[in-house]
Amino acid sequence: MFTHLLLSVAMLCKAQQRPQYTQYIFNNYILNPAISGIENYTDVKFGYRNQWRGIDQAPITAYFSVHMPLGKQYLYGNSNSFDEKGNNPMKRSYVHTYMALEPHHGIGVYGVVDRTGPITSSDFKITYAYHLGLSPKLNLSVGIAGGISRLMLDISKISLENNFDPAISENANNKLKPDLAAGLWLYGANFFAGLSAQQLLNRPISFSEDDNYNQGKQVPHVFLTGGYKFFVSDEIAALPSVMFKYVSPTPISTDVNLKFAFKDKFWLGASYRSNDAFALLAGFNVSSLFVLGYSYDFTTSELGKVSTGSHEVVLGILLNNRYKVTCPQKNW
Repeated sequence: MFTHLLLSVAMLCKAQQRPQYTQYIFNNYILNPAISGIENYTDVKFGYRNQWRGIDQAPITAYFSVHMPLGKQYLYGNSNSFDEKGNNPMKRSYVHTYMALEPHHGIGVYGVVDRTGPITSSDFKITYAYHLGLSPKLNLSVGIAGGISRLMLDISKISLENNFDPAISENANNKLKPDLAAGLWLYGANFFAGLSAQQLLNRPISFSEDDNYNQGKQVPHVFLTGGYKFFVSDEIAALPSVMFKYVSPTPISTDVNLKFAFKDKFWLGASYRSNDAFALLAGFNVSSLFVLGYSYDFTTSELGKVSTGSHEVVLGILLNNRYKVTCPQKNW
C-alpha cells in the first residue's frame, strides 16, 4: 500500500494533478469555463471514467456539469435558433446561414471527484462567461471559474513502518482550499479555438502540519485546443481537432482527434494521446432530450502491460430545448 501512496503523491506533486478525459471533445466546458451558456438550452452532463483497468486502485473519475445562457431570449428562442420542429445543425446549409450569437452572459456549475489509490480529490466550481460578437459570424467568450477543492488521504489504505509518521497528520482528510480557473473561446460556424488554465492559485499540497514536509503545491494546467468542421457530403461532417496540455515540469501532452458526425443522429471517432493511448469513440443523439457518448482507450505506454485499457461514458441532457435540436449548434 505504501507504494500506492508514493505513486499518488508523486503524481500530485510533480506531474498531472487533474483528471484525464478522453471525451473532453464532447464536453469542453469541463476544461474551459468560457463555454458557459454557449447553447440556447441548459446543457447537463454526467461523466464517468475508469482508467487503466486491471491496475489496483487506478484512477476513477466522476463528474457532473450544468451550464446555461442568461436571459429568456436565449432559453426560449432567438434569431439563432432552429424552427419549432428542430433541424440538423451538421448540414452544409446551416453553415451558410450561421449567425454569431448576440452578446450575452452564461453561468454554470460543475463538480468532479477523482480517486487514485488512497488519495481522493474533489472540486466544485461556479462558472461565468460573457459572449460577444466580433463579426456577424464570429464570437469570442471570456470565462472564469471559482470554487473549492478538497484533497483527502485515506490513511486506512496505507501501511507505514512508523504509525506516528510526521509526514502524515490526523487532519489529512480535511484539506479544503479555494481554487480558480479561466479561459477564452473563439468560435464560428465551422471552427473553434480555446485557451484555458486550471489551478491558478498554486496552493500547497501536504498531509502534514510539519512545514518540513510541505514541499508539494498545485501547479497550473494549461489547455490549448482547436478544431475545424468540413463536409464530406451535405449530411456528413468531419471534425478534426487537437489539444495541447502543459503541466510544469512535464513535457507537453498532445491529443489528436477525428470525429465523423452523421446528420444529428450519431458520430464515430478516434483519438491519439502522445505517449499514452489511442481511443475509439462513439456517440448517439438518442432524442432532443438525451445524448450519450462512450470511449475506450488502448494504453500504449508501459502501463499497457498490466492494464486492459480505460472506459469513459458521458450522458448529456438538453433541458429547455424548445427547438428540439438533437445535437449542439455552437459547441460541436
